[in-house]
Amino acid sequence: MIVGIAAVAVALLLAALNLRYGNLNQDEGWYLYAAKMVRDGKAPYADFAFTQGPVLPYVYAALYGVVERLGVAGGRLLTTGFGLLAALFAAATAWRAADRHRAAAGIAAFLLVGCNVYQSYFTTVVKTYALCSFFLMAGLFSLGFRHAAAAVAGGVLLALAAGTRLSAGIVLPIAGIWLIFRRERRLDWLWFGLGGGAVLLAVYLPSFVSAFEQTRFGLLQYHAGRDPGGLAQLLVFKAGFVSRFVQAYFLFTALALSVLCFSARESFRNPFAVLLWLCGAGISLVHLSAAFPYDDYQTIAYPILAAAGVASLLPRLPERWLSPGLALLLLVSVAGAFSSPVNMDWFVRGRDRIWWRFKEQSDLQHLRAAADIVRQSTAGNGELLTQDTYLAVEAGVSVPSGMELGPFCYYPEMPREQAEKLHLLNREMLVELLRQSAAPMAAFSGYGLAIESPAIAPVAEADAVLFNHAVQARYEKIAAMPHFGQGHTTLDLYQLKDSE
Repeated sequence: MIVGIAAVAVALLLAALNLRYGNLNQDEGWYLYAAKMVRDGKAPYADFAFTQGPVLPYVYAALYGVVERLGVAGGRLLTTGFGLLAALFAAATAWRAADRHRAAAGIAAFLLVGCNVYQSYFTTVVKTYALCSFFLMAGLFSLGFRHAAAAVAGGVLLALAAGTRLSAGIVLPIAGIWLIFRRERRLDWLWFGLGGGAVLLAVYLPSFVSAFEQTRFGLLQYHAGRDPGGLAQLLVFKAGFVSRFVQAYFLFTALALSVLCFSARESFRNPFAVLLWLCGAGISLVHLSAAFPYDDYQTIAYPILAAAGVASLLPRLPERWLSPGLALLLLVSVAGAFSSPVNMDWFVRGRDRIWWRFKEQSDLQHLRAAADIVRQSTAGNGELLTQDTYLAVEAGVSVPSGMELGPFCYYPEMPREQAEKLHLLNREMLVELLRQSAAPMAAFSGYGLAIESPAIAPVAEADAVLFNHAVQARYEKIAAMPHFGQGHTTLDLYQLKDSE
């Protein structure tokens, strides 16, 4: 009991520190801006470019009042809530899956998920991971019960996970096939399929019917178009994906190796644990197959894998080992959390030779300072010419149509007709926007006008010069804020010359 209370306290502390001090991420901007667009009556894909399932914008749109009051911090507060719920459901799922020592299994799973600072960070900053993890773990927990209603609920929740992040969709067929092979579950596979199928249709069918090409691009072509730069680089990316997963989740790695060495045969006799292992492995393989397999993708798979590992190993341990084992797990978790590079980033911007460069203020505070300048010049109700969409969200202003994807909205060679249909910008359209925008202010960090898609490469040098001249011809630079946003680049703020 004491270990469980301590675990909750540590998880809340890590979440609070990540919320206040965690580095900004460009994704936070366009996810929250997508929620704002939905709140204002727009639809993903049909009215603006979006590259994940549509569930997150609708969920956050319903709660957008928190963002309006607190800015990006409000978005982080919502995300933190979903992340902590995911950790609790991971604990509940481990409790349900373990055939002995259930309370210990639940506490251990919560420790592994909630007290991992890497997991905490990526389920605090505004991404799809926290909401998707919540739906995944709640759905798998539901499948732990032998009841038709539980099967329906499992299908609904797992379909919502797939509607939040497409890579989570692999869990639906895995769970459906597992239910078919569980004879004692009778028609649960049918109820699961009906619930999941109905929600999948409700989530995706309207978008494919009303905006097929835009939806296909956002969900499939956008991600497939990325170019890792050859086989050698692709292999390096995949090796790095595995390496960084092991680093971030070293306690789980030790747990998985222990299961493999000491209780692999017994684990296969636990059908629910088998389901969890299959689901976690399925998501991991989908992520590994991506052209750019970022290790943080695994944030949605980790709670499943942690619950699987705990449910597989802890029932095999003698009872006398449980209390000291949980206490040791708590100590190692806390030591790992507070010795991680993640929390160094709370207060440090990097290193200058032998000196650490400390932050004068947190990234969120720096963002608010920039937003204050924008609000003063736009009266809080205007348009900001920027690809740093989190600045627009914080200032409560809009961005020009076509820039909703931030740095990834620019496709230089895309035909104009296609770019207009997909709500993107080609070279000609971007230059026109820079030369003709009536936005009273412009703001560009090191990510602004710097990336071209689909390869995700630096813009051509000639394009960079062209963009710079177009901005300076229409706008006057009024301020420069160093160490801004993701990557701590310089944010240049401009005022429209015609407004003087």
